[in-house]
Amino acid sequence: MLDLCREIWQTMRTNKLRTALTGIAVTWGVFMLIVLLSMARGVTNNFTENMMSRNMALIRVFSGRTSKPYNGNREGRLVKLKSEDMKIIPAQNSKYVGEVTSKLYGSSSVSTPKAKVSSGYEGVFPSERSVQRIDNLNQGRFITDRDLNEKAKVIVIPQYYAEQLFPPDGKNALGGRVECQGISFKVVGVYESEWNRSMYIPFTTARMLAADKEDLGTLSVSLKDVKTEEDGNSAETGIRNTLSSVHNFDPDDENAVYISNYFTNSLKAGQAMVILDTSVWVLGILTLLTGIVGISNIMFVTVRERTHEIGIRRAIGAKPRKILIQVIAEAVGITLLFGYLGIVFGMVVTQIISYLIGPDGPLTNPTVSIAIALEVMAVLVVSGAVAGLFPALKALKVKPVEALRDE
Repeated sequence: MLDLCREIWQTMRTNKLRTALTGIAVTWGVFMLIVLLSMARGVTNNFTENMMSRNMALIRVFSGRTSKPYNGNREGRLVKLKSEDMKIIPAQNSKYVGEVTSKLYGSSSVSTPKAKVSSGYEGVFPSERSVQRIDNLNQGRFITDRDLNEKAKVIVIPQYYAEQLFPPDGKNALGGRVECQGISFKVVGVYESEWNRSMYIPFTTARMLAADKEDLGTLSVSLKDVKTEEDGNSAETGIRNTLSSVHNFDPDDENAVYISNYFTNSLKAGQAMVILDTSVWVLGILTLLTGIVGISNIMFVTVRERTHEIGIRRAIGAKPRKILIQVIAEAVGITLLFGYLGIVFGMVVTQIISYLIGPDGPLTNPTVSIAIALEVMAVLVVSGAVAGLFPALKALKVKPVEALRDE
């Protein structure tokens, strides 16, 4: 092993300039591969974090206008979602549809004697907590079925607004009172979230405050037993067909009601992340290829310069396999040396990028794990072996008698 290291060092010393230039190409290729992989990992982590923060087995339905005439009705007719739809949809689509809820929005400001915020509120069902993945309740509880039944004047607020409405730290928010649309609401819960700033009141209370008591702007359909994109599409088709029969519009008219299928969208986005990761690997390896070709050229020159030495070793009984292993090992050694430098520089740069972006940036933890670094090392080993293979095969073709005559 020590002799092999000496031979690798001798090869590098003999071709200093060529080795340095080739080494820079390898280092740069590995550096770019590490940085690209870290950026792709940051995008993937951000996507995964957003998926985990929401319930993706969900379909949202929004009111729209017809774009086709149907059964005597002209196009351009407004389709208004109704409270009855929340019962009809699960009844006719029990295979994939679970609970159907709705949400009402209010634009009124929320205030206390000390402060006011222009956030408004959302009237929701208790299941909204799982939809929005509100798991981190600093204080109190979320909206309950009892709140719905009693049309309770209670509200759940984020920690962000709790600190403003109940300064300085919002610790006195629980049990406090806020005013909204001239009505006093009791704060029953405070939750922590980096992105969510919504204030929640019971849906029935919001319906009582709304000008229109029957029309709904949106429906939230929780899906069950969906595993594939086909399942998600079947659920969406069933919901559209049910609504088309109830509200008398063409089932093929996508403008009559707008449907956002979170489940199928998340599956497609996940596939896009896989494609992104694969593309980064391909681009990085192509960048690395330039350096690998250079290493192969170095080994060809080395074999040519050591023809006499190879002939002597063959004449005294050295097996072709040992010469083959030596040449390939030298190529792998040079590749790993400069590749390791690229990995180190790349990981340092990704740590700097992660620090500059911060936890709230568009990339989440854009760094390279040890597992990915080992994968890159494996790629380097294979690349080095390929780079040394053809020079090694050339070395095996050297005939001992002719090599001994070589000067």
